[in-house]
Order: sequence, then structure tokens, then C-alpha cells
Amino acid sequence: MALVVCLKTVTELRGKGDRIAKVSFRGLSFYSRVLENCEDEARFEEAFRWPVASKVDGNEMLEIHIYNYSKVFTNRLIGTFRMVLQKVVEEGHLEVSDTLIDDNNTAIQTSISIEIWYQPMDGSVRGWSDGEFLDVPDDRDGMFQFETESLLSSHSHSSGTPPGRSSHGIPTFRKAGKGVFSAMKIGKVRSHKKGDDPAILETEDLDRKAMRLGGGLDPDTISLASVTAVTTNVSNKRSKPDIKMEPSAGRPVDYQISVTVIEARQLVGLNMDPVVCVEIGEEKKYTSMKESTNCPYYNEYFVFDFHVPPDVMFDKILKLSVIHSKNLLRSGTLVGNFKLDVGTVYSQSEHQFYHKWAMLSDPDDITAGCKGYVKCDIAVVGKGDNIKTPHKASETDEDDIEGNLLLPEGIPSERQWARFYVRIYRAEGLPKMNTSIMANVKKAFIGENRDLVDPYVQVQFAGQKGKTSVQKSSYEPIWNEQVIFTEMFPPLCKRMKVQIRDSDKVNDVAIGTHFIDLRKISNDGDKGFLPTLGPAWVNMYGSTRNYTLMDEHQDLNEGLGEGVSFRARLLISVAVEILDTTSSEIMSSTEVQVEPVSNISESATGKVEEFFLFGSFLEATMIDRKIGDKPINFEVTIGNYGNQIDGVSKPVAGRKKKKDGVGESDEEESELIQNSSDEEAEDDGDLVSVSTSPPMKPVITDRNYFHLPYFEKKPCIYIKSWWQDQRRRLYNSNVMDKIADKLEEGLNDVQEIIKTEKAFPERRLRGVLEELSTGCSRFVTLANKDQNLAGRTKLDQERLKSCMREMESMGQQAKTIRSQVKRNTVRDKLKLALNFLQRLRFLADEPQHSIPDVFVWMMSNNKRIAYARIPSKDILYSIVDEERGKDCGKVKAVFLRLPGKKGFGPAGWTVQAKLEMYLWLGLNKQRKDFLSGLPSGFEENKAVKGTGLQVVPPISLVYNMKQVFQLRAHMYQARSLFAADSSGLSDPFARVFFSTHSQVTEVLSETLCPTWDQLLVFDNVELYGEATELRDDPPIIVIEIYDQDTVGKAEFIGRTFAKPLSKMVDEHYGPPRFPPQLEYYQIYRGNCPAGELLAAFELLQIPYDDEEIRRALIAVHDFAVPQIKIGPAGRTELPPIDGPTDVDRGPILPVPLGIRPVLSRYRIEVLFWGLRDLKRINLAQVDRPRVDIECAGKGIQSALIQNYKKNPNFSTLVKWFEVDLPENELLHPPLNIRVVDCRAFGRYTLVGSHAVTSLRKFIYTSPDKRANNWAHTARLANGYMALTNGTSRSRPYSRPISHSSGDIVVNIDSEPNIKKMETVVKLDATSDAVVKIDVNEDEKEKEKKKKKKKKGEEVEEEEPDESMLDWWSKYFASIETMMETLRAQEAAWAEAEEREDMEIAAENAGTKPKEKTKSKSSKDKKKNHGSDGTEKKVPKPRVDELMVYNKELESEFDHFEDWLHTFNLYRGKAVDDDDHNMVDDDRIVGRFKGSLCMYKLPLSDEITREAGFDPNMGMFQSIPHNDPINVLVRVYVVRATDLHPADINGKADPYIVIKLGKSEIKDKENYISKQLNPVFGKSFDIEATFPMESMLTVSVYDWDLVGTDDLIGETKIDLENRYYSKHRATCGIASNYSLHGYNVWRDPQKPTQLLAKLCKEGKLDGPHYSPGGKVKVSNRIFLGPTEIEDENGLKKPTEEHLALTVLKHWEEIPRVGCKLVPEHVETRPLLNLDKPGIEQGRIEMWVDMFPMDGPAPGPAIDISPRKPKKYELRVIIWNTDEVILEDDDYFTGEKSSDIFVRGWLKGQQEDKQDTDVHYHSLTGEGNFNWRFVFPFDYLMAEEKIVISKKESLFSWDETEYKIPARLTLQVWDADHFSADDFLGAIELDLNRFPRGAKTAKQCSIDMVLNEQELPTISIFKQKRVKGWWPFVARDENDELELTGKVEAELHLLTAEEAEKNPVGLGRKEPDPLEKPNRPDTSLMWFMNPLKSIRYFIWHNYRWLILKTLALLLLLLLLGLFLYSIPGYLVKKLLGA
Repeated sequence: MALVVCLKTVTELRGKGDRIAKVSFRGLSFYSRVLENCEDEARFEEAFRWPVASKVDGNEMLEIHIYNYSKVFTNRLIGTFRMVLQKVVEEGHLEVSDTLIDDNNTAIQTSISIEIWYQPMDGSVRGWSDGEFLDVPDDRDGMFQFETESLLSSHSHSSGTPPGRSSHGIPTFRKAGKGVFSAMKIGKVRSHKKGDDPAILETEDLDRKAMRLGGGLDPDTISLASVTAVTTNVSNKRSKPDIKMEPSAGRPVDYQISVTVIEARQLVGLNMDPVVCVEIGEEKKYTSMKESTNCPYYNEYFVFDFHVPPDVMFDKILKLSVIHSKNLLRSGTLVGNFKLDVGTVYSQSEHQFYHKWAMLSDPDDITAGCKGYVKCDIAVVGKGDNIKTPHKASETDEDDIEGNLLLPEGIPSERQWARFYVRIYRAEGLPKMNTSIMANVKKAFIGENRDLVDPYVQVQFAGQKGKTSVQKSSYEPIWNEQVIFTEMFPPLCKRMKVQIRDSDKVNDVAIGTHFIDLRKISNDGDKGFLPTLGPAWVNMYGSTRNYTLMDEHQDLNEGLGEGVSFRARLLISVAVEILDTTSSEIMSSTEVQVEPVSNISESATGKVEEFFLFGSFLEATMIDRKIGDKPINFEVTIGNYGNQIDGVSKPVAGRKKKKDGVGESDEEESELIQNSSDEEAEDDGDLVSVSTSPPMKPVITDRNYFHLPYFEKKPCIYIKSWWQDQRRRLYNSNVMDKIADKLEEGLNDVQEIIKTEKAFPERRLRGVLEELSTGCSRFVTLANKDQNLAGRTKLDQERLKSCMREMESMGQQAKTIRSQVKRNTVRDKLKLALNFLQRLRFLADEPQHSIPDVFVWMMSNNKRIAYARIPSKDILYSIVDEERGKDCGKVKAVFLRLPGKKGFGPAGWTVQAKLEMYLWLGLNKQRKDFLSGLPSGFEENKAVKGTGLQVVPPISLVYNMKQVFQLRAHMYQARSLFAADSSGLSDPFARVFFSTHSQVTEVLSETLCPTWDQLLVFDNVELYGEATELRDDPPIIVIEIYDQDTVGKAEFIGRTFAKPLSKMVDEHYGPPRFPPQLEYYQIYRGNCPAGELLAAFELLQIPYDDEEIRRALIAVHDFAVPQIKIGPAGRTELPPIDGPTDVDRGPILPVPLGIRPVLSRYRIEVLFWGLRDLKRINLAQVDRPRVDIECAGKGIQSALIQNYKKNPNFSTLVKWFEVDLPENELLHPPLNIRVVDCRAFGRYTLVGSHAVTSLRKFIYTSPDKRANNWAHTARLANGYMALTNGTSRSRPYSRPISHSSGDIVVNIDSEPNIKKMETVVKLDATSDAVVKIDVNEDEKEKEKKKKKKKKGEEVEEEEPDESMLDWWSKYFASIETMMETLRAQEAAWAEAEEREDMEIAAENAGTKPKEKTKSKSSKDKKKNHGSDGTEKKVPKPRVDELMVYNKELESEFDHFEDWLHTFNLYRGKAVDDDDHNMVDDDRIVGRFKGSLCMYKLPLSDEITREAGFDPNMGMFQSIPHNDPINVLVRVYVVRATDLHPADINGKADPYIVIKLGKSEIKDKENYISKQLNPVFGKSFDIEATFPMESMLTVSVYDWDLVGTDDLIGETKIDLENRYYSKHRATCGIASNYSLHGYNVWRDPQKPTQLLAKLCKEGKLDGPHYSPGGKVKVSNRIFLGPTEIEDENGLKKPTEEHLALTVLKHWEEIPRVGCKLVPEHVETRPLLNLDKPGIEQGRIEMWVDMFPMDGPAPGPAIDISPRKPKKYELRVIIWNTDEVILEDDDYFTGEKSSDIFVRGWLKGQQEDKQDTDVHYHSLTGEGNFNWRFVFPFDYLMAEEKIVISKKESLFSWDETEYKIPARLTLQVWDADHFSADDFLGAIELDLNRFPRGAKTAKQCSIDMVLNEQELPTISIFKQKRVKGWWPFVARDENDELELTGKVEAELHLLTAEEAEKNPVGLGRKEPDPLEKPNRPDTSLMWFMNPLKSIRYFIWHNYRWLILKTLALLLLLLLLGLFLYSIPGYLVKKLLGA
């Protein structure tokens, strides 16, 4: 048993070299012998034998790698051949020839031939006979090639040879035959247990069979290669051109930044009056001032509008500061501020922070810690961003400040202070900043010559600026200073701006600017590093170096836009040190500091090396004629080397030496600059640098362009320059860039495959990921070999480590993702892969520059005209292939463009010049092969025959080889071009440029989709170089499309590039490569896509005449230039060109047959419905319009509308026409719709036009096909699709699985009993699970539980019954559900991901996770998942709900275009804009309503034979008539949110205006004063007649007292599409049917009537109701409840619930089902024409429509806003205790306080109340018995108090404010003469405050500190509370301290109760409180001095007195003792 492989030959190898082959099978590899010096063929003729122990499986694989062998370096792979051994196992013997594929899985020219034998043990493989082999089902080219080949090479077979046989008749497997199919199969080796797999495989097999029967692919299987057609190439001599021309940076854009300041908390300071200031850049806005509070509530909304370039916008600093007691006179004191840059906000998801807390810090004292928090929303909206604001629901959950800090993800909440050190060492190469005239004047006066610049460096960071000192008169200033910033770390400001400026008496100018992006110089991972940079040189670019007083490009020096010239380089470093704020010696201020630092050594930045730059201009074409015909030359510079004006050409070190000799003046140096040639000639015999090409007069190409006659002589430039050798940095980025480029190309392919719906995108994606992971591992090996070079900085080391980690993990991830790519996960995985691409690009950008970029300038008459900037890393040479720059040693098409602002707009679209340039940059010592990449066949022409040893570079190249070609451009058609004329159309023609030739197609008038069908032939195109190279790598073709104007110059529409397919003389013109296929090329204008071109290009070599060649050879011997003419024999070899076929078109050649697509007969049916909103044309009304439809030259006209005003609908609905279209759907030409107005005397005027670019969605598919599809989908839907797709509700996957026969029971639980509280949460409108939502008497307040009044159950007295619920209860409940849905959806996504991973793991193990079978459809399964997490919530009572959509209804229901489509008609020029999405709105002149249907003829009979088929209506059966119809339209407007402020005060006074046709309703008198979030709660009825009045406009205007009212924003709704839609958008279907109450059924038709009508229209069987709550429709049975309660609580049987159940699940009905619109509220954006594309707010509303001929609808639902309820809060202050004592007594120094208590509810100004004063409290005890009474209006639902008050004296009317219900109590010390002293305060949120302590002892400060943990109570539930609460204030250290306690009683009454039971304020009647019993100490001195003395002295000094007494007693005892002891002793001694 053995497998033997004989490797015969490898042919068509490129170049010359040693070859080796490696053959692998089952992990065992053999190497062949090395074939030395073989040319294009390697004959190995070696056999390799593998003894095989186990049987060879058909899926096993043989791999052969062919290498270029090298003794020193690693072998370089030429290509690989892989094949699956399936055929070998079957046949036993096989000969195969196939092409190899390279690393990118792209086929290359090289091919291999092998022979294989396999003899198994049992001999089961029979002998092999030649004949059978040919029938191998060649697995169809184009079917499986995607993983291995990029799309571009998918050439199809065309007629000629049968598929299996190549043109020579040898049985070979062609490319993409078995070999490739095998590679496909690798991905498929897996068990077949999976449910969905066989189904997929069957379809593949069917396709293959079908393809075999069809014999060959259609000639027009197109690879839709957009731009990629140009950008992939086989050989390496040319690099890709970049198609986007216009610079995007620097162009100003509109931005709107909205900031809502909601509230502040925990502000540090006593009794403050805080104001919040919002500052962006220079603009400041302030909130109002809140008095005397540490937690002010503002809820104020500010909007800032900017029109600046993106970079400027994102660098602006947004600063929030809180200021204490600011007023007109004083600026106030800063409490703290918070800074971040706008870019940080923009990079958040949705570009916003929502309800986040910004932490304030004090910039003057960094040791202080947090100064408080401000809660705000910040959103940044650019043009075309729409911000999804989270729905404004209740705001209770954001009280957790720490968890909701305003910080981007991944930043720790505890940020520390840090110092940022920016060290500025020195600069080099500064430009002159004065003119030389000034210099001469100075010299005359001062008598010395100075450098003309006084530079200093300014660093900006986080809104602060620091400057170094000014170095007077120096081009090479040395500063050695550091600028120190103190800022929080990580900073929220992304970029540092370092700018060299020239100090001037008048104004300082920027010389150059560099931005340091902190994200690129740090890494926040766990193995990351702090920001660090350098010391490294950074290069600065800006305007050109010649100094002019008014520099038009000054912006470029400020860092706006792309610099057009080198300005200077600066040596800097950045370091960060985290501060320990506790240490004492720290500087506490954040002021910027500047200090000197020590100098650094020369070598610190790397060793200076000599670099060599070589360039050659092979071609200069497309030079704009505007430049004039003066001689033109090109200048190339790198840094200042090569610069004509003040360039240097000596090494820096040499110049330094001169500097040190002080004696020599600077003059010598300036001389050195001027005449450096002598200097240099002495230097090692080298040449002067040549940096400019010789001037040359341009030659005319055509009416737009010149070219320079560089025919055989190509000018060269070369420059020597000296730089620090930091190539390693660039090498690493090059490796990453190349991986990224490859990835990008692959992903483009995958997207293209998905877009064109080709087979197997997943395979190509797997291939791409495979490439990525090998690329990553290759990077790791390459980067690892980094030695310790001189000048490696800390950043270099850290970056290398982190790049390696990133790349390694990316490679791993790519591998795992590759294993997860399935057919249905392709899109998700593609997204992940796109993330990889972004990460790679980010990593590849090197922050530390080394070699500056190369600039190429075109000069005409010594004026600089246009430039190109080429990054030096792209042309940098390295021995290692991957590290080499992508354009190094390659010919690159370089397009020059205008500098700076000149390049914006139309000027930037035109090419100034196109160069074919060859560039090479490398170390001088590596320069031996700098010419190796040039097209071969040249001789070098050197200026000097140098004696030096080194190779002297040539100053020009002379080509002696030239090939003559004929280029054929097959220009078929273009589509979706820009409209360039005012009619809204263009008259396009295309101009094709190739080399120095150009030709034009004919002009087609009035179309945006021209089909030129024209062949352009370029004869005698001369190209220089070797034939083989030109074959692989021909120059690119540029195609420009113009619009022909009768007067003036043609207008530019767009440009694209293409590569021709080239054929050499010796090649056969035939398959597989020829004839070429048509491909799509993306056309760009500037950076915007401007259409697509469908064309093919071939380049055919013209053979020479023999006689001529003989003569030419003789001429060469005589050193004459050969002149070869093309002989008569030359043409015969070329494929013939058919003559002009069309008599009308004259001599125009059509595209030949093999290339143009194969056509079939199609019929296109058009439904003409009507025209809408036609605008005036040339001031005349449109009166008798008609629609013309045209497609591929055929067309049809609609009936004429006789009177557009009376009835804009067409009388004839359906017409059709037949047309020949390509079979390939992708090639279908666009269909043009034009509307003309028929005027008197047979004149026609074009009104507008619309091009339907893709007809795919209108192609008819028969229903039976769809049905099969469903069965298949259902099978999938059962699997994991349920999870991934179930989320979007409109997907059809949610159909229950249908068996072909039998009924399906859709089990919908009947409504459970209401007592069952623990039901699941309802996740969307179609589910029927019971919902838990809090409801209460007015909504959120979770006050009572709803219970049905059943016998035996006691009922709480305060229970809200049905009557308490209103529409708003339903609305708020629904919003809550919506929020829950969103949360659950996120959870479900996460779960789906996990589940998929499990599945993959399981699949690898060969098992399948068991599905729990559920009777519900897959969507319900989803619901249950979502609810798992939420079931643990508290039971909530139940409210019926509606759907709240947080977008327009249209986007949910596909714009209601289910059968009636709307086509916008355009007229007028297309304006250009960066974003095309909203550019065309102003060009819309009307809308055509109708539809299209196209199908191949003949159509099957089944359709036409159906019952009731009306032949006049064609495919548009059962469509309603379009006669005028009267409708009652009822518009409900709920509320608007986030309106754009319209008044100076930052507010607006909004009101609603509704327009429909001629009727307009203005609700002006009900405007809402000063509100940006108004609640309207209104409904409006309008009667309308469709079709005349069908566009409803709802606008919000701002009311103004004087002047006109301003439009804030409006939204438009097309009612007609809604009315006729099958989704039934006339009146939303409620979730429940009830006869009364807040949820009453709105529709005049009951559910049963609706259901009957739907069944009748859909020709369905049913509905059949049967007992037991069942209803049967079609073959589905639905279950539901059958009883209903009327107003009196009696139950009646009904079928309405059953019918409603069916309606809610209508999308599950087969054939006709679709989702019906539920009862809903939609949220629509308000737009304003003045600010296109930026939302001005949102409006929540819905529309009901009722036909007037039907039953009349009931009255409109009352949705008027809830009125706030009137309450009265009575607060009795009984006593205080332990209040701190403030005053000192004059006489006694006694501490006391004169206590009083102040309280307020709404705000200190409005209703503060004070108790009387308890004087002279010596213990802190106060007795008051004082009552405060606070009446207020309260909105239960929002938990807010509503206040109406005038904003200022000048306000016209009152403004309504909503503030949280918080009672503030303060304790004060009263002073007679000075201001009262604030002692302490407590704030009680009336909804949630801690219960008061029973006694003063139990009351402690913990009640404030640990508020979160303590149980809270609500006064609205308790009604009456009494207790002790603490007063607190902050001490010097900002710590909270206890300053007193108060005993208070709170009593809440409704206004009615308060009226019945009135009380007096203070201690007044009625219900007076008794006087407090206070110790009377105030006037004691006079009344009872002893008493008071006793009181004071005893009170204060009692301990002292007692101690003194004790001491006296002690002394007395001692005295007595001493007195009596002698006597006693004597007595004792004497014994008496």
C-alpha cells in the first residue's frame, strides 16, 4: 500500500535562480534536489513514495511547495499546489497539471505537472482509462475559487473548448478545478450529524449539475471588483494607485454639541449659590443660579454650533465648572471643574454620554480630592449622525454616582493626578521667516547678517498652554527646556499640540505644528505603559518654504490639512509621572511650569547614517492645460535636502563642526548652502545631489491635458541625505501595513461576494483569516530579531512588546474566528475582521518619526504648481521582503494635487499631473540594487564618468527596448452618475487615457446611466521595457467621465482606474484569459463615490515585420536610434474588429460579441399609481404630466394625467413592455423614470427623473419557489438562527414550522388570572405573556397593589381602580417595558454568542447540543430567554400596553413599500459634498408612486390560470383602485424631546402646526413657555382627500412675542403609503380588546370584522370559530379567551379576543401573512432645512386614519397631559438639640447660639419660611413648636413638583419648571447686625428619605452618610411622619460633620383635605400650637443678677469650683495633719 508522486516539471517560472521543491503528505515532507540556475522551466523528474498504513481518505491532501533556493537566506516561496486525493483514491492513477497559488491564495502564472499512483490493499481502484477522465465534473470555475483566489482572476470559460480540456487537448485540471476545489473541501471535513448541512450540500450538488448541463459558465459571470480590479497585481514592478484624490482633512463641517446639565451633588462648601458654566473652546454658557444648596437641580439644555474641520473640533476642550455665587458684579469663586476633549465624546458609542456624573476637581489644589459631581448629558452630532437618545424614562436609577461617572470605558473611576513633562531640546532646518529684502535692510542698519527667525515652542494640552523661551535669530535653536502640565491621569484629552512659532513684534506666526496622540504613545492594558516618547525627532510639515508676507497656506502650519512641504524638525520627549498627592512637598496648583533640562547627547536619537534617495520619472501625463505651456520641471525633496530655496546638502555633523569654531562668522555657512558643489566633490569622489528634472516644454495630449515628451529618455533624480538610522520603526509599521492591506483587500472581496450574492463568502473569509493569522505570526518572528540599536527609546521597546502581544493575540483570535465562520455568521465575523483591520492600522502608525516624507513638486516657470507627498516608509528599502515599503523599487502612478485650500472642491477633483514614478530610498551602503525594480531594457546615462569606487547614479535612463501595443477599451455603460445639468441629468462622455494617448466616447444626452456600447482602439501605443513585464504589469488606464455642455468647458463627473489585460505576440487569443470580461469600476469624484463604470480593457502586442527588425539590428550596430515601423503583417495577428454595425451611429465601433453580455427576453410591467408634490418648473405649474419609463433603449409611456390639480393619479394602472436584458442580473442596466409636462402646442418639459439602479428587488419569483424556501428556512430557524435573527422583529424566520399537511396549533396562552403576579415580562407587542409594570394611582409610585374585588378578599381603602388608570399609565408602562426589552435584547445577544461558542466546541467534539423542543415559534423562544433575568422582580400590577418605537414607524415596516413604491424625482445639479446621504434632498422636485415587476419570458401558465386572474393587471393582482378617497386623519402628538433652543435664553416656546394639503392647524395659543421637552398631549382631526392631500407635515414652531415665529423642526409622513399598506397602518391594533376604560378599542371596525375582511382579501379559508376558545384560519388554529366585561362588570361571551389573537399573529399565516401595525407611539426626528442632516429634537406621536365611507370612529382618546395634583405639606419644627454654638458672649466669653430653623420646598427665593429665634441657647437645645405650610403642585408619574413662575422682571409669561420633591431644612444662628451664620442643613427627598429617629440620642450622622443602606419611606405613602433628623455641614477638610438635630413632623394632605382642615402658619390660628417653654435668659442681668450669675458661673465653672473645693479640703486635712502630728508623736513616744 503506497502513494507515489512523480514531480515532473514546473514551468513559466519568473527570473533566473536555484529552485527546490517540497512535497508533503500526512505531515511527512520530502525535499527535491536543488536545480541550479534554471530559467523559466524546472525539470525535476523525481518520484517520492509514501508507504501508507491506513487507507487514504478521499479528503486527504497533497501539498507541493516550490521555492527559490538560497544558501544564506531563507528559501523564498514561489507558489504552492494543493490537491485533495479523492480522484486518486477512485482512479488509482492520475496526471495533473495546474497553476500554483501564492500566499494570497491567488493563482500565478507558474504551473506544475505531476503524476500520482495509489495502490490500496484490496485493489479496489480499477484501472484508469483516458476517455472517462475527460468527463470529470470540473467543479465549475467560479464556484469554489473564492477561498483561494481573489475575485479578480475569476475568468470564466467562454465558448471554444469544453470545460475539462485546455486548448492543447491535454487532460489537465485547470486553475480552480480539482486543485482548488480540494482546498475548499478542507473546510468541510466534519461529521454530517448537523441538521442543516445536508440541505446545503444538496443545493451545491444541484448547482454543480446544472452548471455541467449548461456547459461552461455564462460568459458574463462578472467579478464585481469595484476598485480592486486595479489594485491587485501579479508581478511586483508596479504599486497600487490610490483612487481617492481630494484631501479630506481640513475641510470645515457642521457640528452641534448639546449639553444638558441636570443637577449637581455633594458640592464642597458651606451654604453655596452654585452656577454651572459650560465652556467649549472660547464659548461659555451659564445655568441659572440656585441659592443656598449643595445639590442644585438645573435640568438646563445648551447647544453649541460649530463649523470647523473635524480635527479642530475634536481637539476643542469641553469644560464644566461649578462657580459659587456669581453675579453681575463679581465673577464668583471656582468650586471645581472637569475637562475632556470633544473627540472623547465623539468616540463614545452613539457619540454621547447620557446621564453621567462628571467628577469635579480643583485646579488650584490637586491635593483636595473630589469637589462634587455634576450630572449631565453630552452629545456631539456631526452631519448625518443621528443620535439615538435613550428614551427619557424615570431617573431613579442613576443615583449610583460611582457607577455612572462621566468617563469613557476602560478608564478607572479613581483618576490620579499626574505630571506630563514635555521636554523640548532643539530644532533644525527652520525656514526663513523674513524676506531677504528685510535682511538686507537689517544688514545695512546693524551691519551683520542674522538668521531670519526667532523661534520658540508652544505646547497645548488639556486647555492649557506652555511656552519655552525665545531663541533669537537662529535656524537651529537649542532650548533644553521642559514644559510641565499637571492633569488627571488617564487624561480625557487625546492630543498634545506642539508648535514652533516665530516671535514677532506684531504677531507670532506658527512655523510648524505636530500633534502627539497620547493613545499611540501609551498602552492601557494590564501589561501596558504610561505615555512616553523619545527623545525623538518629530518632523513638521506645512506651507512651502519661500517666505511671503501673506502666506495663503498659513493654515497648514497650524496643523490643518496635509502639509505640502517640510518645515522643520524638533527633538522632543514626553514623560508622565503619577503624583502621590498625600506627600507634602508637592506643588498643589495645576499652573503650567517651564524649567531648564540638561542637554542630551548626539547619539541618543540614533546613529546618523547616509541615506540615498533615487527617483526616475518614467512618464508625466495629464498635466492640466491651465498651467500654460511654459517649460515644466519636477523637484524632489526629503527634509531640506534637495530643496531649491534653502536646502542643505552636507551632513549635519559637518555643519556642527563649523558651528563650534566661533571665530568663523555665519556668512561662511550661508555660502556653504549656496555653492555646496565644490565642497561635496572633494568628499569621497561623490556626485552632487540632483534633485530636479531638466525643464521641458509640454506637448498637447488633448483639449484638457498636456504631457511631457519623456519617450525613451527618462530623467532621474538622486539625493544624499543624513538622518538618524531609525529604520526599524518604519520596518515594523511596513510589516503591519502590508498585513492590513492584504486583509483589507480580502475583506473587500468578501463584501463584494456578499453584495453580488455569489456562492461561499464564508470560504473566502476563512482564507482571509488564515492569511491574517500567518501574517501575524510572521510579524512576531520578524520583529523579534530587533537588536539593541542606538537611539532606541523606551517607547520603541514598549511599543514592540505591545505590538507583538497584540499581533500574537490577533493571530490567535483570527484562528478561532476562522473556525467559527459559518454561512449564517459570515456577516458578524466580517464585522470582527473589520475591527482587526482598524486595530492593525492603529498599531502600524508610528508616533516617533525618523526620516521625513518625500515631496514631489511640479514647477512651471519657477512657480510651484502642484505636489505629491510620499511617506518615506513606503519607499524604504529592506532586504526582508515584508519590511520593504510597498512602493520601494516599484513604478507608482502618482497624482499631483493643488496645495492647501486650493485642493478643496472642484479644483481638487481634477488631476494636476499624473506621474509614473520609480522611487528607492535606503542606506547609501545598500544602494547596489537601487535600479533593480525598474522596467528592464534601459541603459544608464551618467553625468560624470566618476573615478570614485561607488556606483554613480544615472541622471537619465535611455530605453532601447520598446514594445508596440494596441489598446482596446470596451466602454459598455456607466450608472448612477452625478447630475451635472440643471435638468437633473447629464450628457456624459468618457475620456480614456493611456500613456500619452487619449480618446473619447460619444456624448449621450440627458442620462445618468449612459450605455455607450463603444470600442475605442488606441493604435501604436509605445511602451518601454521587457515584454514579459508589460504582460504582467501594464501601466494603468485612467478613465474620466465628463458632462458635455453646449457652452463652456465640459464638467468633470468622476474618475476611475483600470488595468488592462495584456496579450503578447506569442499568446493565443482565447480562453481562459481572453476575451476579457466586463467589470465594474467604482468612479470617484474627490473622495465621493460618483457612480460605476462597466467596461473591459485589453492590451494586445503588435508583432513587428521581419524585414524591419533586420534593418533595425544593423542600425543599432551603427549607434543609430532604431526606427521600427509596423509592417503590413502586423495587423493580421490581432483578433479581428467587427466594423460599425449600427447605421445611425456612423463610424462608432460597438463592443464585440464575446465581451458584451448575453441577452434574454424580459417583460417589465409597470404599475402607474400617481404623481405627488410636483414643484413648479420655470415658474409654471405642472398641469398635464406623463411618466416615461425607459430601460435598455425600450420603453413605455403612462397615460396622461389630464388635470394634475384635480386628480394626480393615473387612469390606466398597469402597462408593460418587453426588452432584451443580460442574463446576469448584476449587469442589468438601470431603469430610468422621467416625468414630462405636456404643454400646449406639443411642447414637452422635463420635470424630473429617477434612475432605478438595481432592478433585482423587482424581479418576480413565483410563490411556489418561495414556499420551498420556507420549509428550508424553518429548518434553519429551529437551529441557532432563532437567536441571531429573532431579535429583529420583521424577519420572516419566526414562522412556525409547517408540515405539508395537517393543522398547526399556535398555542397562545389564554390570559392568566390577574392574581398570578409572577408572570414573564412581555418583550414585544406580538407576545401575549402578561406584563409586570408598576402602576399606581398616578403611575410610578409603587403605592398600592391592584386586586380584583372578589368576595372574601378585603380591599385596601386606597386602592386605585380602573378609573384611576389613564392613557398615560399605559404610556409610561410601555416605556418601561421598552427599556426592559432593550436590556433583555442585550442579554439575549450575549447568550447567543455563548451558545454559538458552545455549539462550535460541541461540533468539534462531534456532538450536537440538544435543542429543547418548544411548541412556540422561534421568536417566542427568544422571549423566554429574555425574561429569565427579569423574573425575579417585584410583582407589578398589570396595565395594558402599546408599542413605543424609538424610531419612525416607516423604518420598522420597510417604509410601507410592500407593494407601492415611491421614487423621488430629481432635477438640478448634484452639489458635491463629503457625505452623500443628504445632499439630494433639495433636488427633489416630486415623487412618482408606482411599482415595477420584471420576469423572463415565457412565464409559466400556472400563474395566469389562477382563479380571478385579471390579465390587464398582470402581476399586480388584487390591488385597490386609485380613485380619490376621503379620509379622516387624526394626529396625536404626545410630546417633544430635546428641541433645539430658539431663543437667546437657551429655551424655546414651542407649539404645534399641522399641515395636510391645503388645511393647516396652528395651535399657537397653546404654546408652552420656555420648554425644550414640552408635553403636548393633543389630538387634531383633519379631513383629507387622497391622493391630492397625502403628505402630512407636523412642525414644531417657536412662539415669539415680536417678529415671526421660527421653525424649530418638522417631520413629514406619507399617509397614502400607510393607508394602502398591507401592514394596515390606518389604526394600530391594540394588545387587548375592551369596551370601556383607558384601553377602549379605537377602530370603528371590531377585530372580528377586520379578520373576516383580511381573510376575504387574502382568499383564505376562515375564520372558523369553534367552542373552547378556538379559531381556525387557513390551516392554523389559535386559542384565546372568550369572555368580556362590560362597564357594569357583567361578563358576556365574545369572539373578539380570538379574532384579535389572530390579528396579532397575522405574520404567521402562510402566503398572505405580514405583521400588522400594533397600537403604538412612534418617535420621529425633527429636521430643519437650514441645518441639513442634524436632528433638531424628536417628537412622539401617532396617526390614525378612518375612511369616510366606513363607520364613523368614536371620539379621540384623551391624552391631555396629566395635571399636577395640588398638595399641602405641613412641617412642624418641634425642637432642636446639640446645635453647635457659634457666638461668644461679650462679658463672659460664654458660647451660645440664637437658633432658628429655615425650610423650603420649591426653592429658596420662592417659599422659604423661618421659625422665630430661640435666643441664647447655651446647650444647643431650641424649642420652637412652629409650623411651616408648603402648598405645591405635584406630578406623581414623574415624581416632580411643578412650579410656574416668571423668569425675570421682563418675562412675558410664566415658565413651567419641574423640580424633584425635596424638602430642605437648615439651622441658622441669628445675628442682629452682621449676616446670619449658616450652621447646618438636611435635605429630604420626599419620595425616599430615611425614617426619623425616635429620640435625639438615636439620631446620628449615619442617617446622612449611609443613606443608601437605610430603609427609606415616602411621604406620599406614609402621609404623616415624626422623628429626629441630623443637620450636617462640611468642616475645613471637606468632611461632613454633625452640626445639630431637629425634631420635626411632616404631614402631607391633598388640597381638598387641607381646605377641610385648615391650619395657621407659625403658631397662629386655626389649630394653633402652644408656646414653647424656653428658659428665659435674655434680660436676666437686670431682673435677677444673682440668678444669672449663678447660672453663668455655676454653669460654666462648676467643675473648676468643685475641683477647687476638693483641693481646699485636701489642703485643710494636710494642714491639720501637720499641725497635730508633733503632739501626737510626742504623746506616742512618751507613751502618755
